[in-house]
Amino acid sequence: MTSDATVALADVRIGGRRIVMTPHNCFACGALNVHGLHLELHAGGDRCWTELTLGERFEGWEGIAHGGIVCTILDEVMAWALVDHDVWGVTARMNVEFRKPVTIGRSIRAEGRVLEVRRRLVTAEGIVLDAEDGTLLARAEGTFVGALEARKEELKARYRFRLEPDATASTRAGAAETPDTVDHAG
Repeated sequence: MTSDATVALADVRIGGRRIVMTPHNCFACGALNVHGLHLELHAGGDRCWTELTLGERFEGWEGIAHGGIVCTILDEVMAWALVDHDVWGVTARMNVEFRKPVTIGRSIRAEGRVLEVRRRLVTAEGIVLDAEDGTLLARAEGTFVGALEARKEELKARYRFRLEPDATASTRAGAAETPDTVDHAG
């Protein structure tokens, strides 16, 4: 995993596509969950990222985001990083290291990336950064188990998952160009 305390912001603003799907009730990315995070996810290569500012309803200690919320964000960006590998998986294991407090009301950026794919087992890492100065706030490594083919196709059809062009994202230097729209609904 990344060991640097500060990561250059240009290095993590990856992706050129926004993840779009049917509104659903997921706490992290679902538009229908009134209590959820409503993460806007972006993908490129074997990475996923999001930017957000957490409000007081996600507070643990005063002024600091609850660690479980930070874990949820890390889990989500790591899981969605599997998209370009055509893996729809669930978390089997996740190890989180909290480096500094995530401040309520301050913009953060989270990024997940695939480290290794072994059949249905995928290892990914995630980081949460202060979006203003690039300070590393938390990092995680997780193992994900991919759904069997029939279940994966069912999920794709249900959520009508697709990747659309994203005007707010810039492509990582040296990364391959991505198609304008990729529909993973089959």
